Amino acid sequence: MPLLVMKFGGTSVADLDRIANAAEKVRREVERGYDVIVIVSAMSGKTNELVGWVEQTSPLYDAREYDAVVSSGENVTAGLMALRLQEMGVPARSWQGWQVPIKTTSAHSAARFVDIPRENLDAKFEEGMKVAVIAGFQGLSEENRITTLGRGGSDTTAVAFAAAFGAERCDIYTDVDGVYTTDPRISDKARKLDKIAFEEMLELASLGAKVLQTRSVELAMRYNVRLRVLSSFEDTDENSGTLVCGEDEIMESKVVSGVAYSRDEAKMTLVTVEDRPGIASAIFGPLAEAGVNVDMIVQNISERQADHEAKVTDMTFSCPINQVARAQKAMEEAKARGDIAYDDLIVDTDVAKVSVVGIGMRSHAGVAAEMFKALSAENINIKVISTSEIKISVLIDRKYMELAVQALHDAFELEKSA
Repeated sequence: MPLLVMKFGGTSVADLDRIANAAEKVRREVERGYDVIVIVSAMSGKTNELVGWVEQTSPLYDAREYDAVVSSGENVTAGLMALRLQEMGVPARSWQGWQVPIKTTSAHSAARFVDIPRENLDAKFEEGMKVAVIAGFQGLSEENRITTLGRGGSDTTAVAFAAAFGAERCDIYTDVDGVYTTDPRISDKARKLDKIAFEEMLELASLGAKVLQTRSVELAMRYNVRLRVLSSFEDTDENSGTLVCGEDEIMESKVVSGVAYSRDEAKMTLVTVEDRPGIASAIFGPLAEAGVNVDMIVQNISERQADHEAKVTDMTFSCPINQVARAQKAMEEAKARGDIAYDDLIVDTDVAKVSVVGIGMRSHAGVAAEMFKALSAENINIKVISTSEIKISVLIDRKYMELAVQALHDAFELEKSA
Protein backbone atom coordinates (compact mmCIF):
# COMPACT_ATOMS: atom_id res chain seq x y z
CA MET A 1 0.00 0.00 0.00
CA PRO A 2 1.21 3.57 -0.63
CA LEU A 3 2.21 5.30 2.59
CA LEU A 4 1.54 8.84 3.75
CA VAL A 5 2.93 10.68 6.79
CA MET A 6 0.63 13.26 8.40
CA LYS A 7 1.82 15.53 11.21
CA PHE A 8 -0.52 17.57 13.43
CA GLY A 9 0.86 20.43 15.52
CA GLY A 10 -0.28 21.56 18.94
CA THR A 11 -3.01 23.94 17.76
CA SER A 12 -4.36 21.19 15.49
CA VAL A 13 -4.89 18.86 18.48
CA ALA A 14 -5.57 21.50 21.14
CA ASP A 15 -8.76 19.83 22.43
CA LEU A 16 -10.95 16.79 21.79
CA ASP A 17 -12.92 18.51 19.02
CA ARG A 18 -9.75 19.36 17.14
CA ILE A 19 -8.40 15.84 17.63
CA ALA A 20 -11.66 14.58 16.11
CA ASN A 21 -11.24 16.99 13.20
CA ALA A 22 -7.66 15.78 12.62
CA ALA A 23 -8.78 12.15 12.85
CA GLU A 24 -11.37 12.78 10.13
CA LYS A 25 -8.61 14.02 7.80
CA VAL A 26 -6.67 10.83 8.51
CA ARG A 27 -9.75 8.68 7.86
CA ARG A 28 -10.19 10.27 4.43
CA GLU A 29 -6.63 9.39 3.45
CA VAL A 30 -7.20 5.79 4.56
CA GLU A 31 -10.31 5.70 2.35
CA ARG A 32 -8.14 6.88 -0.57
CA GLY A 33 -6.01 3.76 -0.14
CA TYR A 34 -3.14 4.92 2.02
CA ASP A 35 -1.52 3.37 5.03
CA VAL A 36 -0.83 6.34 7.29
CA ILE A 37 1.76 7.24 9.88
CA VAL A 38 0.44 10.10 12.01
CA ILE A 39 2.87 12.20 14.07
CA VAL A 40 1.27 14.26 16.84
CA SER A 41 2.47 17.09 19.05
CA ALA A 42 1.29 17.73 22.59
CA MET A 43 -1.99 19.60 22.95
CA SER A 44 -1.47 23.37 22.65
CA GLY A 45 0.09 24.81 25.81
CA LYS A 46 0.71 21.43 27.43
CA THR A 47 4.49 21.33 26.86
CA ASN A 48 4.90 24.78 28.42
CA GLU A 49 2.88 23.61 31.40
CA LEU A 50 5.04 20.51 31.82
CA VAL A 51 8.25 22.54 31.51
CA GLY A 52 6.92 24.90 34.18
CA TRP A 53 6.22 21.99 36.53
CA VAL A 54 9.76 20.69 36.08
CA GLU A 55 11.32 24.10 36.75
CA GLN A 56 9.17 24.66 39.83
CA THR A 57 10.05 21.22 41.20
CA SER A 58 13.78 21.32 40.44
CA PRO A 59 15.39 24.52 39.11
CA LEU A 60 18.66 22.61 38.49
CA TYR A 61 16.86 19.64 37.04
CA ASP A 62 18.23 16.33 35.79
CA ALA A 63 17.89 16.59 31.98
CA ARG A 64 16.92 12.91 31.76
CA GLU A 65 13.95 13.40 34.06
CA TYR A 66 13.07 16.63 32.25
CA ASP A 67 12.70 14.62 29.04
CA ALA A 68 10.65 11.97 30.81
CA VAL A 69 8.17 14.62 31.95
CA VAL A 70 7.91 16.91 28.92
CA SER A 71 7.59 14.02 26.44
CA SER A 72 4.41 12.84 28.16
CA GLY A 73 2.26 15.45 26.43
CA GLU A 74 2.71 13.74 23.05
CA ASN A 75 1.87 10.36 24.60
CA VAL A 76 -1.53 11.66 25.70
CA THR A 77 -2.32 13.07 22.25
CA ALA A 78 -1.25 9.87 20.49
CA GLY A 79 -3.50 7.75 22.67
CA LEU A 80 -6.49 10.05 22.21
CA MET A 81 -5.98 10.19 18.44
CA ALA A 82 -5.81 6.39 18.21
CA LEU A 83 -8.97 6.05 20.28
CA ARG A 84 -10.82 8.52 18.07
CA LEU A 85 -9.78 6.70 14.91
CA GLN A 86 -10.90 3.39 16.41
CA GLU A 87 -14.30 4.95 17.15
CA MET A 88 -14.47 5.84 13.43
CA GLY A 89 -13.82 2.23 12.51
CA VAL A 90 -10.20 2.80 11.43
CA PRO A 91 -7.69 0.15 12.62
CA ALA A 92 -5.22 2.32 14.54
CA ARG A 93 -2.91 2.15 17.53
CA SER A 94 -0.60 4.57 19.31
CA TRP A 95 3.17 4.22 19.54
CA GLN A 96 5.52 5.92 21.97
CA GLY A 97 9.07 6.58 20.88
CA TRP A 98 10.54 3.62 22.77
CA GLN A 99 8.03 1.21 21.22
CA VAL A 100 9.05 1.89 17.60
CA PRO A 101 11.90 2.30 18.71
CA ILE A 102 13.07 5.77 17.61
CA LYS A 103 16.81 5.60 18.27
CA THR A 104 18.51 8.91 19.07
CA THR A 105 21.67 10.35 20.53
CA SER A 106 21.88 10.88 24.29
CA ALA A 107 21.81 14.70 24.12
CA HIS A 108 18.77 15.19 26.33
CA SER A 109 16.37 17.96 25.22
CA ALA A 110 18.39 18.30 21.99
CA ALA A 111 18.68 14.71 20.72
CA ARG A 112 19.19 13.80 17.07
CA PHE A 113 18.00 10.77 15.16
CA VAL A 114 20.27 7.76 14.80
CA ASP A 115 17.87 5.19 13.31
CA ILE A 116 14.19 4.33 12.92
CA PRO A 117 13.89 0.55 12.42
CA ARG A 118 10.86 -0.41 10.32
CA GLU A 119 10.25 -3.95 11.55
CA ASN A 120 7.70 -3.32 14.31
CA LEU A 121 5.49 -0.97 12.32
CA ASP A 122 5.76 -3.00 9.11
CA ALA A 123 4.64 -6.10 10.97
CA LYS A 124 1.54 -4.33 12.31
CA PHE A 125 0.68 -2.87 8.90
CA GLU A 126 0.86 -6.40 7.47
CA GLU A 127 -1.51 -7.56 10.21
CA GLY A 128 -4.09 -4.98 9.14
CA MET A 129 -3.24 -1.82 11.04
CA LYS A 130 -4.05 1.16 8.80
CA VAL A 131 -2.80 4.01 11.00
CA ALA A 132 0.18 4.19 13.33
CA VAL A 133 -0.12 7.22 15.62
CA ILE A 134 3.39 8.17 16.76
CA ALA A 135 4.17 10.46 19.68
CA GLY A 136 6.39 13.12 18.13
CA PHE A 137 9.31 15.01 19.67
CA GLN A 138 10.73 11.97 21.48
CA GLY A 139 13.06 9.00 21.14
CA LEU A 140 15.21 6.52 22.99
CA SER A 141 18.91 6.89 23.81
CA GLU A 142 21.54 4.16 23.79
CA GLU A 143 21.10 4.04 27.57
CA ASN A 144 17.38 3.29 27.10
CA ARG A 145 16.35 6.67 28.47
CA ILE A 146 13.63 8.80 26.92
CA THR A 147 15.01 11.75 24.95
CA THR A 148 13.41 14.79 23.36
CA LEU A 149 14.42 16.59 20.17
CA GLY A 150 13.97 20.23 21.16
CA ARG A 151 11.10 22.57 20.36
CA GLY A 152 9.52 21.89 16.99
CA GLY A 153 10.85 18.33 17.12
CA SER A 154 7.58 16.81 15.92
CA ASP A 155 8.15 18.32 12.46
CA THR A 156 11.54 16.61 12.38
CA THR A 157 9.99 13.34 13.59
CA ALA A 158 7.50 13.44 10.71
CA VAL A 159 10.20 14.00 8.08
CA ALA A 160 12.40 11.28 9.59
CA PHE A 161 9.56 8.74 9.38
CA ALA A 162 8.76 9.79 5.82
CA ALA A 163 12.40 9.20 4.87
CA ALA A 164 12.69 5.91 6.75
CA PHE A 165 9.49 4.45 5.25
CA GLY A 166 9.77 5.93 1.76
CA ALA A 167 6.51 7.84 2.13
CA GLU A 168 4.87 9.32 -0.94
CA ARG A 169 4.62 12.64 0.89
CA CYS A 170 4.79 14.21 4.33
CA ASP A 171 1.85 16.50 5.12
CA ILE A 172 2.38 19.05 7.90
CA TYR A 173 -0.95 20.28 9.29
CA THR A 174 -0.76 23.55 11.18
CA ASP A 175 -2.75 26.73 11.83
CA VAL A 176 -1.84 28.35 8.50
CA ASP A 177 -2.87 27.19 5.03
CA GLY A 178 0.58 27.26 3.46
CA VAL A 179 3.79 29.22 3.03
CA TYR A 180 3.33 32.88 2.11
CA THR A 181 5.57 35.37 0.35
CA THR A 182 5.74 37.18 3.70
CA ASP A 183 3.81 37.38 6.97
CA PRO A 184 0.17 38.17 6.06
CA ARG A 185 -0.14 40.04 9.36
CA ILE A 186 2.36 42.60 8.05
CA SER A 187 1.41 42.80 4.37
CA ASP A 188 -2.12 42.27 3.14
CA LYS A 189 -0.58 41.63 -0.29
CA ALA A 190 1.12 38.45 0.92
CA ARG A 191 0.43 35.56 -1.46
CA LYS A 192 0.33 31.85 -0.71
CA LEU A 193 2.92 29.92 -2.70
CA ASP A 194 1.88 26.74 -4.52
CA LYS A 195 5.45 25.42 -4.44
CA ILE A 196 8.73 26.44 -2.84
CA ALA A 197 12.18 24.85 -3.15
CA PHE A 198 13.82 23.17 -0.17
CA GLU A 199 16.67 25.70 -0.14
CA GLU A 200 14.28 28.65 -0.11
CA MET A 201 12.20 27.14 2.68
CA LEU A 202 15.34 26.40 4.68
CA GLU A 203 16.45 30.01 4.41
CA LEU A 204 13.02 31.36 5.30
CA ALA A 205 12.74 29.01 8.29
CA SER A 206 16.19 29.98 9.58
CA LEU A 207 15.47 33.68 9.05
CA GLY A 208 12.36 33.81 11.18
CA ALA A 209 9.48 32.20 9.28
CA LYS A 210 7.70 29.99 11.84
CA VAL A 211 5.86 27.64 9.47
CA LEU A 212 8.38 24.77 9.59
CA GLN A 213 11.18 23.90 11.97
CA THR A 214 14.62 24.39 10.39
CA ARG A 215 15.91 20.90 11.19
CA SER A 216 12.89 19.31 9.54
CA VAL A 217 13.56 21.18 6.28
CA GLU A 218 17.25 20.22 6.40
CA LEU A 219 16.27 16.57 6.77
CA ALA A 220 13.67 16.78 4.00
CA MET A 221 16.22 18.31 1.63
CA ARG A 222 18.84 15.66 2.46
CA TYR A 223 16.46 12.75 1.79
CA ASN A 224 14.30 14.47 -0.84
CA VAL A 225 11.11 14.14 1.21
CA ARG A 226 8.31 16.11 -0.40
CA LEU A 227 6.59 18.24 2.26
CA ARG A 228 3.18 19.82 2.07
CA VAL A 229 2.08 22.55 4.51
CA LEU A 230 -1.70 22.60 5.07
CA SER A 231 -4.29 24.07 7.38
CA SER A 232 -5.95 21.79 9.92
CA PHE A 233 -9.01 24.01 9.93
CA GLU A 234 -9.95 23.97 6.25
CA ASP A 235 -11.15 21.31 3.86
CA THR A 236 -8.18 20.22 1.78
CA ASP A 237 -7.51 18.31 -1.43
CA GLU A 238 -4.44 17.30 -3.44
CA ASN A 239 -3.94 20.92 -4.57
CA SER A 240 -4.19 22.53 -1.13
CA GLY A 241 -1.37 24.13 0.83
CA THR A 242 2.21 24.67 -0.26
CA LEU A 243 4.47 21.92 -1.57
CA VAL A 244 8.09 22.07 -0.43
CA CYS A 245 10.07 20.13 -3.00
CA GLY A 246 13.21 19.91 -5.10
CA GLU A 247 14.13 22.78 -7.37
CA ASP A 248 13.59 20.54 -10.42
CA GLU A 249 9.84 20.34 -9.65
CA ILE A 250 9.44 24.10 -9.98
CA MET A 251 9.16 24.99 -13.66
CA GLU A 252 9.72 28.74 -13.32
CA SER A 253 10.23 30.78 -10.18
CA LYS A 254 10.43 34.47 -9.43
CA VAL A 255 13.82 35.96 -8.67
CA VAL A 256 12.68 36.58 -5.09
CA SER A 257 10.23 34.15 -3.52
CA GLY A 258 9.74 35.68 -0.10
CA VAL A 259 10.59 38.31 2.48
CA ALA A 260 11.43 37.11 5.99
CA TYR A 261 12.12 39.01 9.18
CA SER A 262 13.42 38.46 12.68
CA ARG A 263 12.42 40.99 15.29
CA ASP A 264 14.55 39.74 18.18
CA GLU A 265 18.03 40.58 16.93
CA ALA A 266 20.96 42.38 18.52
CA LYS A 267 24.07 43.99 17.00
CA MET A 268 27.32 43.79 18.96
CA THR A 269 30.56 45.60 18.08
CA LEU A 270 34.01 45.00 19.53
CA VAL A 271 35.83 48.31 19.09
CA THR A 272 39.59 48.41 18.32
CA VAL A 273 40.41 44.73 18.22
CA GLU A 274 43.98 43.95 17.18
CA ASP A 275 44.06 43.25 13.44
CA ARG A 276 46.15 40.07 13.22
CA PRO A 277 45.84 36.48 11.94
CA GLY A 278 43.72 34.38 14.28
CA ILE A 279 41.74 37.23 15.82
CA ALA A 280 38.45 36.03 14.32
CA SER A 281 39.02 32.59 15.83
CA ALA A 282 39.86 34.16 19.21
CA ILE A 283 36.54 36.02 19.14
CA PHE A 284 34.12 33.54 17.64
CA GLY A 285 35.56 30.43 19.28
CA PRO A 286 34.49 31.52 22.79
CA LEU A 287 31.13 32.68 21.42
CA ALA A 288 30.53 29.23 19.91
CA GLU A 289 31.55 27.53 23.16
CA ALA A 290 29.06 29.75 25.00
CA GLY A 291 26.27 28.65 22.63
CA VAL A 292 25.86 32.04 20.96
CA ASN A 293 24.34 31.78 17.48
CA VAL A 294 26.28 34.37 15.54
CA ASP A 295 24.78 35.33 12.20
CA MET A 296 26.00 38.42 10.33
CA ILE A 297 29.66 39.41 10.66
CA VAL A 298 31.35 42.60 9.45
CA GLN A 299 34.99 43.61 9.97
CA ASN A 300 36.31 47.04 9.05
CA ILE A 301 39.06 49.53 9.89
CA SER A 302 38.46 51.15 13.26
CA GLU A 303 37.70 54.85 13.47
CA ARG A 304 40.07 54.91 16.47
CA GLN A 305 43.07 53.63 14.48
CA ALA A 306 44.89 56.94 15.06
CA ASP A 307 44.86 56.30 18.80
CA HIS A 308 46.70 52.98 18.45
CA GLU A 309 50.20 52.15 17.31
CA ALA A 310 49.27 48.64 16.17
CA LYS A 311 46.77 48.07 13.38
CA VAL A 312 43.26 47.66 14.83
CA THR A 313 39.84 46.80 13.50
CA ASP A 314 36.20 46.87 14.62
CA MET A 315 34.35 43.53 14.59
CA THR A 316 30.54 43.64 14.36
CA PHE A 317 28.23 40.64 14.57
CA SER A 318 24.56 39.91 15.16
CA CYS A 319 22.95 37.35 17.45
CA PRO A 320 19.54 36.66 19.02
CA ILE A 321 18.69 39.26 21.61
CA ASN A 322 18.26 36.63 24.35
CA GLN A 323 21.90 35.59 23.89
CA VAL A 324 23.43 39.05 24.43
CA ALA A 325 24.30 38.50 28.09
CA ARG A 326 25.96 35.19 27.22
CA ALA A 327 27.96 36.87 24.44
CA GLN A 328 29.05 39.73 26.70
CA LYS A 329 30.25 37.29 29.35
CA ALA A 330 32.19 35.24 26.78
CA MET A 331 33.94 38.35 25.45
CA GLU A 332 34.75 39.68 28.91
CA GLU A 333 36.23 36.32 29.94
CA ALA A 334 38.29 36.11 26.72
CA LYS A 335 39.61 39.63 27.41
CA ALA A 336 40.45 38.73 31.01
CA ARG A 337 42.42 35.70 29.82
CA GLY A 338 44.36 37.91 27.42
CA ASP A 339 43.07 36.09 24.33
CA ILE A 340 41.69 39.32 22.88
CA ALA A 341 41.90 43.03 23.64
CA TYR A 342 39.35 45.73 22.81
CA ASP A 343 38.40 49.21 23.98
CA ASP A 344 34.61 48.88 24.05
CA LEU A 345 31.82 46.36 23.49
CA ILE A 346 28.87 48.27 22.04
CA VAL A 347 25.48 46.53 22.13
CA ASP A 348 22.45 47.63 20.09
CA THR A 349 19.34 45.66 21.01
CA ASP A 350 16.96 47.81 18.97
CA VAL A 351 17.52 46.21 15.56
CA ALA A 352 15.71 43.76 13.32
CA LYS A 353 16.81 41.56 10.45
CA VAL A 354 14.95 41.66 7.12
CA SER A 355 15.82 39.28 4.30
CA VAL A 356 14.83 38.52 0.72
CA VAL A 357 15.13 34.91 -0.44
CA GLY A 358 14.92 33.28 -3.86
CA ILE A 359 16.65 30.60 -5.93
CA GLY A 360 16.24 32.93 -8.91
CA MET A 361 19.02 35.12 -7.48
CA ARG A 362 21.56 32.62 -8.78
CA SER A 363 20.91 33.65 -12.36
CA HIS A 364 19.80 37.29 -11.98
CA ALA A 365 21.94 40.32 -11.22
CA GLY A 366 20.78 43.49 -9.52
CA VAL A 367 18.73 42.01 -6.67
CA ALA A 368 20.84 43.73 -4.01
CA ALA A 369 20.63 47.05 -5.86
CA GLU A 370 16.85 46.76 -6.08
CA MET A 371 16.61 45.89 -2.38
CA PHE A 372 18.79 48.80 -1.28
CA LYS A 373 16.91 51.18 -3.57
CA ALA A 374 13.57 50.17 -2.04
CA LEU A 375 14.87 50.70 1.50
CA SER A 376 16.47 54.01 0.57
CA ALA A 377 13.18 55.26 -0.86
CA GLU A 378 11.64 54.75 2.59
CA ASN A 379 14.63 56.49 4.27
CA ILE A 380 15.61 53.23 6.05
CA ASN A 381 19.29 53.07 7.00
CA ILE A 382 21.13 49.75 6.68
CA LYS A 383 23.45 48.88 9.56
CA VAL A 384 24.83 45.49 8.43
CA ILE A 385 24.56 43.49 5.18
CA SER A 386 24.97 39.74 4.70
CA THR A 387 24.57 37.76 1.48
CA SER A 388 24.53 34.18 0.24
CA GLU A 389 23.76 32.58 -3.10
CA ILE A 390 19.98 32.84 -2.61
CA LYS A 391 19.61 35.35 0.25
CA ILE A 392 20.32 38.97 1.13
CA SER A 393 19.86 40.07 4.75
CA VAL A 394 20.13 43.50 6.34
CA LEU A 395 20.03 44.78 9.90
CA ILE A 396 17.93 47.91 10.36
CA ASP A 397 16.35 49.85 13.22
CA ARG A 398 13.51 47.73 14.60
CA LYS A 399 10.95 50.52 14.31
CA TYR A 400 11.26 50.32 10.50
CA MET A 401 10.89 46.53 10.27
CA GLU A 402 7.28 46.34 9.09
CA LEU A 403 7.78 49.24 6.68
CA ALA A 404 10.83 47.48 5.21
CA VAL A 405 8.96 44.20 4.74
CA GLN A 406 6.10 45.96 2.95
CA ALA A 407 8.47 48.01 0.78
CA LEU A 408 10.45 44.96 -0.32
CA HIS A 409 7.32 42.92 -0.98
CA ASP A 410 6.09 45.72 -3.26
CA ALA A 411 9.48 46.29 -4.90
CA PHE A 412 9.79 42.66 -6.02
CA GLU A 413 6.05 42.42 -6.87
CA LEU A 414 5.62 39.29 -4.81
CA GLU A 415 1.84 39.62 -4.90
CA LYS A 416 2.06 38.45 -8.52
CA SER A 417 2.69 34.83 -9.48
CA ALA A 418 5.69 33.93 -11.66
